[in-house]
Amino acid sequence: MRYLITGGAGFVGSHLAEELLRRGGEVYVIDDLSTGSINNIRHLKTHDKFHYVIDTVMNRPLTAELVDAVDVVYHLAAAVGVKLIVESPVRTIETNIQATEMVLALANKKKRPTFVASTSEVYGKSEQLPFREDGELVMGATTKGRWSYACSKAIDEFLAIAYWKEKKLPTVVARLFNTVGPRQTGQYGMVVPNFARQALAGQPLTVFGDGKQSRCFSHVGDVVRALIGLMEQPAAYGNVYNVGNHQEITIFDLAKQVREVAQSKSEIVFIPYEKAYEQGFEDMPRRVPDISKIKTLIGWQPTIALPQILADVVGYYRSTP
Repeated sequence: MRYLITGGAGFVGSHLAEELLRRGGEVYVIDDLSTGSINNIRHLKTHDKFHYVIDTVMNRPLTAELVDAVDVVYHLAAAVGVKLIVESPVRTIETNIQATEMVLALANKKKRPTFVASTSEVYGKSEQLPFREDGELVMGATTKGRWSYACSKAIDEFLAIAYWKEKKLPTVVARLFNTVGPRQTGQYGMVVPNFARQALAGQPLTVFGDGKQSRCFSHVGDVVRALIGLMEQPAAYGNVYNVGNHQEITIFDLAKQVREVAQSKSEIVFIPYEKAYEQGFEDMPRRVPDISKIKTLIGWQPTIALPQILADVVGYYRSTP
């Protein structure tokens, strides 16, 4: 099997490429390195079944050529990270919607099964926990830049499902909850790599807000298994699936655990959201997935617990200059 991964030099994309190669697949990657890194795929460049192009997925002729060359498309290219979203809302909206629309249109010409990565952000301010795929999506005001990401990814989902219903293009959508592991950057506000770097450097661990907000963290290795499993199951076509862990932890407790794993004496400091992002920034108190739908379909559930996840991230940053 031949696979195209848009955004394949990113955190999740590089791990997906690695696993598909390990399973004997041939992998093509396109990435403009705007949020990805060549270092994420450097170790794959000598593999005879790995091919990569440094260019934007919006280069239509090039992306069309790549789509035609493969059997399955994984569309992961997107604007990611709260910091980037708040600072560059135009780029966020254009990247997420226009690129997805183009990839789906190109895939439809040859009916290439296409995976579209979405996010737990689409649940917005919903309080119907745990989040179910058929639950209500509750967005904030359009004047709040933070919600542009959630809305743009929701449009991506509508597009993917519409292509399945109207044009019979096999599509699968997965809403990824907080995914962490080696090679993830903290540059755009990702909390675990930020805590790991701060703890190892003896710097204060910066917790935004009061630290009582909670999240569920999945290891990228578990998430990659889910993505591959979904695309191997035709019954998944036209559907949306939560992919995440249900082990919940507050951000304050997360900071304490990272500090312990790193054997650090760093203090924990609290930064108001207004100072970290923008005036009037809104955050969700809890974000917990219901994963019964994907478990029923392919038997998937996370296998790597939070202590091992944190050990992997801290170990990666300890060995990376």
